[in-house]
Order: sequence, then C-alpha cells, then structure tokens
Amino acid sequence: MRVRRLRKEAAHLEITAFINLIVVLVPFLLSTAVFSRLAIIDLTLPAQNAAALEQVKPDNLQLEVVVRPEALEVGDRIGGLIQRIPATATGPDLRALSQLIQQIKGRFPDKLEASVLAEPNTSYDTLVQVMDAVRSGHMAQDGKVVRSELFPQISIGDAPVRKP
Repeated sequence: MRVRRLRKEAAHLEITAFINLIVVLVPFLLSTAVFSRLAIIDLTLPAQNAAALEQVKPDNLQLEVVVRPEALEVGDRIGGLIQRIPATATGPDLRALSQLIQQIKGRFPDKLEASVLAEPNTSYDTLVQVMDAVRSGHMAQDGKVVRSELFPQISIGDAPVRKP
C-alpha cells in the first residue's frame, strides 16, 4: 500500500496590513507630538508664604492685573490701583493694557514678575490674551518696532472679592 504524505510548504506571513498601519500611524504621531509642545505656557505659581518672605520696599513693584468682566484693574500689591481700563464692547481693552504695561516697564526695567488675577467666570481665551499683553509687547528701538519682553514671569490666581 502506498503511503500518501502531505507536502508541507513554508507559511507566508501577510504583513501588508501591518505596514499600512505603520505608514499611517508614524506621521500622525510625529505631527501631534510637535503641536502639543507648542501649546504649553510656562507659569510660576506663587508660594503660600511668598508675601512674608519678601521684604516690603517702597520702590519695589509687585504688579497685579485683575481681570473683571467690566474692566482690567492694573495695580501694585503694595501701592494700590494704578489704572482701571474699562472693557470695550468686544472684551478687555488689550491695546490700552499693553501701552500701560510698557509705561510701567519703562519705570521698572529690572522687574520681571507680574500676577494676573482672574474671576472664576473669565474665559480661557481672555486670560491668555491678557497674559500675552503682560508678557511681551511692541516697542520702538532705533526707528524700528521690535517685539520686546515686558514681564515674562507670570503668576496666575483668583481675583480678590469686590467689596460691596
């Protein structure tokens, strides 16, 4: 009797679907990694006892910008309110804020810290726009308008409650 043997052939791996997946996944992961890094804003939060540690000096500016729905209140934590900038129909008046911050920077060129205090219902977009206006601005130097750093070290917090 004749014995019949099965011929065994080497199995072929079908990897085209896997290669297609890699071709799509790699560019997607690379593109999202770059964009997520661009969206980060560096912030420093004030320490709990920062006020107790810092010596109070009459010429030491502690700049605060309070964001309220009807106005921006720019002031010194020690000296009080510097200027109240009423909001426009479209939101806070960022141009007036930028001009005021540039004037303050002219008087205190070595100061880098500022606090932005916002009420709980302040939109994220408004908060970022105010932070950008405090962080940097356009200044004239040698007949050219250049972007300059104003108060880059920004702390954020809750706005003080208004007195009735």
